[in-house]
Amino acid sequence: MVKAIRVYEYGGVEVMKLEDVELGEPKSGQIRVKNKAIGVNHTDVYARRGAAESFNVPLPFTPGCEAAGVVTAVGPGVTTCKVGDMVALAAGWHTPAYAEEMVLSADRVVPVPPSIDPVVAAAAIFKGLTAEVLVRRCFKVGPGHTILYHAAAGGVGSLACQWAKALGATVIGTVSTKEKAVLAKEDGCHHVIIHTEENFVDRVMEITSGKGVDVVYDSVGKDTFRGSLACLKVRGYMVAFGMASGEHEPLRFLQAARKSIYYTAITTYSYIVKRDELLAASQEVFSNIENGALRVRLYQTYPLSQVAQAHLDMESRKSTGSIVLVPDA
Repeated sequence: MVKAIRVYEYGGVEVMKLEDVELGEPKSGQIRVKNKAIGVNHTDVYARRGAAESFNVPLPFTPGCEAAGVVTAVGPGVTTCKVGDMVALAAGWHTPAYAEEMVLSADRVVPVPPSIDPVVAAAAIFKGLTAEVLVRRCFKVGPGHTILYHAAAGGVGSLACQWAKALGATVIGTVSTKEKAVLAKEDGCHHVIIHTEENFVDRVMEITSGKGVDVVYDSVGKDTFRGSLACLKVRGYMVAFGMASGEHEPLRFLQAARKSIYYTAITTYSYIVKRDELLAASQEVFSNIENGALRVRLYQTYPLSQVAQAHLDMESRKSTGSIVLVPDA
């Protein structure tokens, strides 16, 4: 038996229960992993709430999509890893990671370089892959580009802003507090807008001399959608990848046609569904951490039993950087 978080009904943090669960041996193509650290993500919150409609995880379930740990058993046919290897999970949507141990497909894990601590790996693998998708594939950021990134002090935002700056872009970030503004500056933002104190659309237009930005990265959703569209330049790109404040309104033809904008709504998993895509992207994330181009900001580490507080911190937008759970000693 192992300890795991179980959810039997959608709802608030109180629906997450720490229980003993039976964990079988890995079947063909599967491995068993003893978790060292577990990343917390907004997708976990959406899953717990049942807020993602067609993406909802069937009840009951164990949340999670990001973790790092040691392989303790391999099933028949597994050739990508062996017992004793340190691996990281980046499921993209749902794998039962909120647990002391888990059984999962070997194709969904990647090797962790020896130089990277498992807590850092768990804090960075899914968020780092998301950042890679945003700045390298949804819209290829480069010199001369100006980007707007909402929630710049969050776990993904911290990495994406650092990466965009390293690629030569001018980075504008929005945050909610002065304290977060300091962190966003440290993480590569050339301009930081405290959206609780000033109108971010007006400020973006001031910074860009009325031209607007090449791309907006928006994981907030409902509260920022219209403003994000207003910040785009002609033929700019709107990249929606979350809905922290709720799902945004439908995009109307005239809204898009006014500036001939491009709109995409993405999940990270769609870009790492193939094994070679996952490996290539994860290697780029880890190599950028190793060479110092990306610095992983860890907000807080909680015992697995305190998962409710971890979710509350994330939902309240209190956190800056990544939140990690560790199995209770």
